[in-house]
Amino acid sequence: MATALQEFLITLKEKLNIVDVAGSYLTLERRGGSYWACCPFHHEKTPSFSINEADQYYHCFGCGESGDVIKFVREMENIDFMDAVKILAERAGLQLPQSGFDNQKTVEMKRKRDTLLKIMNDCAHFYLDNLNSGKADEHINYILKRNIPSKIVRTFGIGASLNFSDLPKFLLSKGYSKQDIVDSGAVNEVDGRLSDAQGGRLIFPIINAMDEVVAFGGRVLKKTDFAKYKNTKETLIFNKSKTLYNINLLKKLRKTQTIKEVIMVEGYMDTLSLYQAGFKNVVANMGTSLTQDQARLIKRYADTVLSSYDGDGAGIKANLRGLDIFKEAGLNIKVIPLPDGLDPDDVIKQRGADEYRKCLNSAMPLIDYKLSVLERGFDLNKTEDKRKYLSEAIRIVRTADSAAEQEELLKRLRDKTGITYESLSRDLNSEPIQLKAEPEKQPVRKDNSNVTVKASRFVIASYLFGAKYAEGDVTEIPYCSEVHDIIAKYIKSKTLMEEKIHPAELFEFFDENTPEYEELCRILDYSAGETLSGEVAVKSFYDCVTKLKLNRIDKRINSLKAQSEAQREISQKIAIASEINQLIKQKEKLKSGERQ
Repeated sequence: MATALQEFLITLKEKLNIVDVAGSYLTLERRGGSYWACCPFHHEKTPSFSINEADQYYHCFGCGESGDVIKFVREMENIDFMDAVKILAERAGLQLPQSGFDNQKTVEMKRKRDTLLKIMNDCAHFYLDNLNSGKADEHINYILKRNIPSKIVRTFGIGASLNFSDLPKFLLSKGYSKQDIVDSGAVNEVDGRLSDAQGGRLIFPIINAMDEVVAFGGRVLKKTDFAKYKNTKETLIFNKSKTLYNINLLKKLRKTQTIKEVIMVEGYMDTLSLYQAGFKNVVANMGTSLTQDQARLIKRYADTVLSSYDGDGAGIKANLRGLDIFKEAGLNIKVIPLPDGLDPDDVIKQRGADEYRKCLNSAMPLIDYKLSVLERGFDLNKTEDKRKYLSEAIRIVRTADSAAEQEELLKRLRDKTGITYESLSRDLNSEPIQLKAEPEKQPVRKDNSNVTVKASRFVIASYLFGAKYAEGDVTEIPYCSEVHDIIAKYIKSKTLMEEKIHPAELFEFFDENTPEYEELCRILDYSAGETLSGEVAVKSFYDCVTKLKLNRIDKRINSLKAQSEAQREISQKIAIASEINQLIKQKEKLKSGERQ
């Protein structure tokens, strides 16, 4: 009997069209009965990400990612199952059931997460009330000193922690347990004493794409030995490597306009200043090293990222560390050059929005930026420096995406150093250029499966996708694994009930990140093109069926041989030998082309 959740999920999927949902994240192109896009889960230039509207599932023929509409939203929003269901339920205008949400462990995890979110939300309101209490003079003075307008204070929910003791008392008075408030990250416990983890600081709520407060950043107000900025520790609801400051407002911005590019800055104040100056397409990684998850998060909103870190040496080094991560995520990267020693906040405050716009308009491609940074470390009027510079510059030029780009960069080096283009070209080609794998073929999925596994895949795919030559009882074929048996039983049950086969339903049979789920994705690889049609496919089908039957016979023969060796009774050995002979005759018939 189906649970309330299972029944709800069936209704939810019936009301949604995965093409409409995916189309709100990706630019889709219709080809035949499918929709195609560049895969959001790996870097590619030629679309291999396919959405099957009839069967309501997606599959990437490049990296193998597959799933239904719920998994798609989970991956795109970087959220858990129930949060994805909530988003889709709201989209479909459905009310979530009050009970039946999976097993006890899941229920407890949901309770814990909901509790932590409530705690953080109450903390945010507590800090806001503090700022407006008349007791936060230091915090107000700092806000005025940094020229943060009241509208921006309200938009970003900036608040104040007055001391280390008030917040724990407030949360305990709300009825939260000591363990929950510590687990939220808002409160620390040392030797049994509770204290505000952001005690005395100016508070910046960190809000995720679901508009939930998941953490806080705190800024000290006086010169101290402590770090200027401090973020909440990682918790059940906060993973700093998967979070970006201002992602919630960026998501809202996307609903009102197309976002062509996202500006990436380092900290809270840079974000506030740019947002106030009208550059609302800004996010920050909050002073931590950029991660692949954050790069992927940005890619959901735009294909181009403008890196705008500080104009000092540390900022430039941070830029260089993170830029290749952007490139690996398939983003078009440009770097905004800032006046030396200034950060985006400084440029806005000291020189105005127009000056920052000029910086923005001067954004340079990644390879140009690398060459620009390299040049700063050498005096090109000195022979030795010039040689070292050219050696490093040539290595950078080798990473260019095309011969035309390499030629243009070499001409720049010629003009800058006075070395002839011919000499530079010889140096460029003096070492073999490493051929880069085509982006659309990445990542390559290794497949070391044996012939029986591949035969099982082809046969089961032929039945699953309705190939005309796939006749007979799908469950009687001796597949090599339980995965194929499960899918075969599903196909047979639909056939007996004269119902349409929906491959998307198969995602509910196997847990993600398991060999079984991976095998299902391999089977879905056969859903594109003409793989399952034509004379070649017909021959392949019967050849694969034959291979599987031969494999079953060989296993039986080997088993009987083992039994015979262990058997002492002559009569039993004779009986076993007789059965083996019969099996050998069956093999000969199969090999001669007789269908069994």
